[in-house]
Amino acid sequence: MAQSNEDKIGKLEDEALKRKERLAQLKRKAKEDNKEKEQTEEGKKKPKFRSYLPLDEELKNTAVIPQAKPGDVESIVREELEAGKSTVVIDEVDLTKLAPRKPDWDLKRDLSKKLDKLHKRQQKAIAELIRERLKSGLTQTYDLATKVTLGANANRKLDVEEED
Repeated sequence: MAQSNEDKIGKLEDEALKRKERLAQLKRKAKEDNKEKEQTEEGKKKPKFRSYLPLDEELKNTAVIPQAKPGDVESIVREELEAGKSTVVIDEVDLTKLAPRKPDWDLKRDLSKKLDKLHKRQQKAIAELIRERLKSGLTQTYDLATKVTLGANANRKLDVEEED
């Protein structure tokens, strides 16, 4: 199923509101803890006993800290799991971005090294043919510039024939 952008945005806003509420609760708890610390510091500092029961009668009533009660961890874990389940998933994929522009791009990539080697060999072979023609005297009536031009034209003809 494809969800509209408005639904996705609505879900994201709801999650943001839940996070803000959790942060506000944590801030309130931190303020309460600070107030309790200030109140105890205002009075005379007294020893606190967490796991020891004092024998002195005066210390028994004031200095014993009650055992801590475990917090409600299950609700926090549930909220975290619910927040983790609602991830944004892209339902539709644009295939034009995934497909190559030309269908034979991989063939060109794989063959480009081999074609480069062949092109170098072709150039060497053409140069040898021109040298042979110059040595054999078939084109004795032409000067050097004309011979080079004729060789270049022959090279172009070979390239055109190979492309066809």
